Amino acid sequence: MKDQLQVGFAQLAPIWLDRAATTDKMLTYVHEAGTQGCQLLVFGEALLPGYPFWVELTDGARFNSQLQKEIHAHYCEQAIQVERGDLAPFCQAAQRYGMALVLGTIERPTDRGGHSLYCSLVYIDASGHIANVHRKLQPTYEERLTWAAGDGHGLRTFPLGKFTLGGLNCWENWMPLPRAALYALGEDLHVAIWPGNVRNTDILTRFLAQEGRSYVMSVSGLMRRTDFPTTTPHLERILEQAPDLLANGGSCIANPDGSWLVEPIANEECLRIVTIDHARVREERQNFDPAGHYSRPDVTQLFVNRKRQSTVQFTEE
Repeated sequence: MKDQLQVGFAQLAPIWLDRAATTDKMLTYVHEAGTQGCQLLVFGEALLPGYPFWVELTDGARFNSQLQKEIHAHYCEQAIQVERGDLAPFCQAAQRYGMALVLGTIERPTDRGGHSLYCSLVYIDASGHIANVHRKLQPTYEERLTWAAGDGHGLRTFPLGKFTLGGLNCWENWMPLPRAALYALGEDLHVAIWPGNVRNTDILTRFLAQEGRSYVMSVSGLMRRTDFPTTTPHLERILEQAPDLLANGGSCIANPDGSWLVEPIANEECLRIVTIDHARVREERQNFDPAGHYSRPDVTQLFVNRKRQSTVQFTEE
């Protein structure tokens, strides 16, 4: 296998809370990247069908609010269900181009009853197979008013050419132990997906690259006042407090030594494709390898529960 890999990110705004329209928009970037020979394409957190921006704009913590119930019900309706085949167009495109995809989604999984929402990072491999669904371990602050907590089932890595790919959602990237779990699995290409702001990516991306001696792709979305469709429930109330720019992007890529390969990009929709080289990983691991020669398992160890959590187990006769 060659040391080089073509990787890319698509920084864009969703057609907010419109699953079908956002899918179509994302697929235009998938097709463009595929025709350019991209081997891995990454999208931002919760992009399909959108981040819950309304919560902090509409008194989201008010208990038993009819407004909150109605917006949340709409959010549930537009969330993806893997079991229903909502991601089939992405799987078909991945297979067509031989290109792996990382999607930031809002998932309404049937294995948890089908009515709670999870912020899920979905990995589709180059054969078009959904290889992993990682549900965000801990929603952050106001996210907890609309997203449920995930589990460790998705803390996994996957071979991609010479590289070993892993990923986390947003502030999970600040959590040392999930990062350690991925390092122990050999991760050397880390994907950090975000709803979108330079303040989240400009420092942490380079730090993660230096800590892991890995390439790190931080991939964000965008959100502007103009990206709220007119069909959005309670749109006037949401826009009362909404700034012109709710998420300004910040997608970027850092080299294994912490230097920039692609500096943070703000305030624009874009597709960027670059070549990464596994030799750079091997070079930086010479003096530091977080799960190898610079670890002390005789002193500290991490135990990870990767069982998919459920409230019920059935035994059939």
